[in-house]
Amino acid sequence: MRARRLGLIFTGLAATVALLGGCAVNEQGDAESDLSGTLDGAGSSAQGAAQDAWIAGFQRANGSVTVNYDPAGSGAGREQFIAGAVAYAGSDTPLPIDDAEGDLERCAAGSGAINLPVYLSPIALAFNIEGVDRLRLDAASVAGIFTGAIERWNDPALVALNPDVSLPDERITPVHRSDDSGTTENFTDYLAEAAPEAWPDEPDDAFPYDGEAAQGNSGIAAVIRDGVNVIGYIDASRAEGLDVASLAVGDGSVAPDAESAAAIADVSPIEPGRPDDDLVIDIDRATSEAGVYPLVLVSYLIACREYRDQNEARLVRAYLEWVSSAEGQDAAAEDAGSAPISDALRERVQAAIAGIR
Repeated sequence: MRARRLGLIFTGLAATVALLGGCAVNEQGDAESDLSGTLDGAGSSAQGAAQDAWIAGFQRANGSVTVNYDPAGSGAGREQFIAGAVAYAGSDTPLPIDDAEGDLERCAAGSGAINLPVYLSPIALAFNIEGVDRLRLDAASVAGIFTGAIERWNDPALVALNPDVSLPDERITPVHRSDDSGTTENFTDYLAEAAPEAWPDEPDDAFPYDGEAAQGNSGIAAVIRDGVNVIGYIDASRAEGLDVASLAVGDGSVAPDAESAAAIADVSPIEPGRPDDDLVIDIDRATSEAGVYPLVLVSYLIACREYRDQNEARLVRAYLEWVSSAEGQDAAAEDAGSAPISDALRERVQAAIAGIR
């Protein structure tokens, strides 16, 4: 089974790379550097637009380098990285410690891998409710909506959160991801931590309840755009033109934007039990800090500490330095709507990147 799965991974990657090779994002720039070669990555679809911006900027400055990225999903990216099909992976959930410290085909023996948080984006609760253009929710009410415990928009719990809004006596249609998704894992992690009594399930990249579902962020956005009395969770970069809810945090309400999303990384600790250069953020979903939006997707780039191929190491290190730079983060924010990482987090990320060999 493992051999067959890995065969499928390599076959799929080859097809994707062939396709990506013709994309505009891979047009070479005029500027030359001492770097040359091809760098292949795969993973998070949420990172897709950001990767396009990062790749375009990096290639403009390095005319002899081609970077390919397959937005096949976080799980696929992690599998391809472990199998050695790609040099780096994008993932909305970090590589587990056992995998990071295990044998990795492209990494030098015993060197292991690191997770680098370089993409932050709020997960928006987008809605389409007839006659309603603003909505305030808390973690318990969101859990109730998505478990089915809250069935109608004029439920007393929702009315209490929205005293100045005329909520209709209409059935709620919650929409979740049909595919296994890091966005779903981050969404369910928020509910499990911030509303454990209302959400009895462990965080998972597969949504645990039946109901209306759609493929990918774009699929959910389409259902919300065309539906009535619907609500769903999507990467905020895909919520353009849609109404989105604010979340109750402490005594106030916080809307999903770049500033409030970036703030969560600075009030959350690094996950304990990992090496100092493996920067997995233990997100404080239950924070009461003013101005902090807790429903955030923290997405990682996964790379070897040491590569078997030294030219590949140089390419990965240079690309990740660009991705994590202020200029790279601003490019992603402009093109993908992500939240630039803070100066404090950038310092830690770039110190870890400097150690890649």
